[in-house]
Amino acid sequence: MLFEPIMLGNMEVPNRFVRSATHEWMAEPDGTPTDRIGDMYEELARGEVGLIITGYAYVNPNGKSDNLQQGIYDDKFIEPYRKIVSKVHVHGSKIVIQIVHGGRQTMVSAEYPIVLAPSAVTNKRNGMTPEEMTEEEVLQTIENFANSARRAKEAGFDGVQLHVAHGFLLSNFISPYTNRRKDRWGGSTEKRTQIILDIIDRIHEMIGDEFPILVKLNATDGFPVGMKNVLDAPECVEIAKILAANDVCAIEVSGGIVEAGQQMFRTKINNADAEAYYKDYSKMIKEAVDVPVMVVGGIRSKAVMEQMLDEGYADMVSLCRPLICEPDLVAKIKSGEAEVAKCVSCNLCSDESGIKCNYNFDRKQS
Repeated sequence: MLFEPIMLGNMEVPNRFVRSATHEWMAEPDGTPTDRIGDMYEELARGEVGLIITGYAYVNPNGKSDNLQQGIYDDKFIEPYRKIVSKVHVHGSKIVIQIVHGGRQTMVSAEYPIVLAPSAVTNKRNGMTPEEMTEEEVLQTIENFANSARRAKEAGFDGVQLHVAHGFLLSNFISPYTNRRKDRWGGSTEKRTQIILDIIDRIHEMIGDEFPILVKLNATDGFPVGMKNVLDAPECVEIAKILAANDVCAIEVSGGIVEAGQQMFRTKINNADAEAYYKDYSKMIKEAVDVPVMVVGGIRSKAVMEQMLDEGYADMVSLCRPLICEPDLVAKIKSGEAEVAKCVSCNLCSDESGIKCNYNFDRKQS
């Protein structure tokens, strides 16, 4: 099944491999995507990755989360992205742009000194308390996401992925830990999910309902089991069902926020049992929805990839760090050259000069 095509809405992906989004530190300071980013995605496409999801692109400068992060908040980005998309399409891969607002994890600057979030809940990691968004600010953010989807379509992307994970704004909204609102965007599970439905509706109004909309979904905040008023199962399954019923064509299952500890990029993935650490969440969600489900989190070996599909954990496997280490990993698996990725999950690839596999590079140099 790994090399069978699959439909995500009206988009046909040639195989079940997904390059999961990661921050690359390769954009210009204003968010303009560079040729370097395009070359990296083209290398992944040449390596037969079926679906490439870009690094997260911020929809408004007041929601930028990191240095040299990609942006999509202005029409000036359409043409640079168009060039990148064309490089990928030459090789038959599909490419989707992930769009995001930083929320509680927004960078503070002289120009943008205010951090916005659903509620004024202090970030225990840095001690910063965001301002609760006004109704006008929520509505403007919905418009920002919709306009970013419009730009993505005009640039030729095959779809967009809404980033609803890892402690960024939309993730802040769905979690009872960070959303204490009493209006239409807070309270019940349905109300905390409402902003995502509003974004989807506005995208449809702006560009029609044929453009694929994917979601990267936090299944858990990642806090210790038993902690109250945090996001976890079974509520994440209910959120997934709401999204699947409202034109989301695929759900990528992930988890963790920074305050909960090192959940998103676990190290010491050195055996099959340590791989696919969100697989139990993805299986619960897959059993409850009728759209394709992707699972991410420490997947390294062909055997585990096949298990995810064969045993009903997911429909697609998402890889991040292994494809930084080996952009041609999918082609190697297909040819029988590789059974297990070389990636050792050391996280040295998180390099502010641009992501790259520093572990294997250093070993080659020595």
